[in-house]
Amino acid sequence: MSAATTTNPIPTQAPTGREAVVAAAIREISHIATLPEITMKIVELVESPKSTAQDLNKVISTDPALCARILKVVNSSFYGLPGQIASINRAIVMLGLNAVKNIAIAASLAKLFKGGDLTPTFSAKDLWAHSGVTAAACKLIANTLKLGLSDEAFLAGLIHDIGIMVEMQADRAKLVRVLAEVGADAKGVPANNFLAAEETHFGATHQEFGAALCDKWKFPKSLILVTGFHHKPMELAFEQRTLTAIVHVADRIAADLGIGFRQDLMDTAQDPGVLDTLRLTQEKVNELKAQLAADAANLGTLLG
Repeated sequence: MSAATTTNPIPTQAPTGREAVVAAAIREISHIATLPEITMKIVELVESPKSTAQDLNKVISTDPALCARILKVVNSSFYGLPGQIASINRAIVMLGLNAVKNIAIAASLAKLFKGGDLTPTFSAKDLWAHSGVTAAACKLIANTLKLGLSDEAFLAGLIHDIGIMVEMQADRAKLVRVLAEVGADAKGVPANNFLAAEETHFGATHQEFGAALCDKWKFPKSLILVTGFHHKPMELAFEQRTLTAIVHVADRIAADLGIGFRQDLMDTAQDPGVLDTLRLTQEKVNELKAQLAADAANLGTLLG
């Protein structure tokens, strides 16, 4: 038989061991890790260039609880807006579509981070607290850099460690073993490498689990990269690196403040290469850390 008439099928590439592990975990939690339909609609609307404030207002107005949540946050000290905003339409005008989208996602994610302590040094609540402080640090950094990424940076910080929740929901016993191997002290400072322990017990890290969940949620590629590379932003192409680098720096600022989870960082020193990418100095990072420490109490309304 000639090569032209060969009918052998083209072989398909089987998923690697890591890919199979991640896919299995996402399947395992599919009944839990689903954003509410209205949140998915909001994300889809805001990502569409054709959407208007009125389109967003119509969707949000169908959910009274979400309306109340957004108005509570908008009028909180976190945003520092003068006067009381009484309508969703006004909130959208004042904050913009992306900020309102982030509040809706935050309200949805907060429900995933419920539950008691998994170990004496870890709880979902602590992870959510760390995520909130990281988000606020991201927003501060983005504002400082004047890149027009403030809202996207906030959301990136909020979801950067969502892969740990995938691990917790998919196999709590394995996560307990990871935490035991990491051996954090009373302040959450780890004795051993968290990512290495994840590799041992899960066969992948929270970066890969988080990226897969964001892909399932149809989040933008930039957020998939944040969850997948926030411990290693310099591995990304330069043009894809900025948002992930912001989260990398913010993650360490939040850990230094000692609020919530920090077991995945043995060392909170800033990487000079990442700072150079963002054109940030260590002195500026120290200023932002002091500012964040002063503002941390205002996060309660947004993330509670």
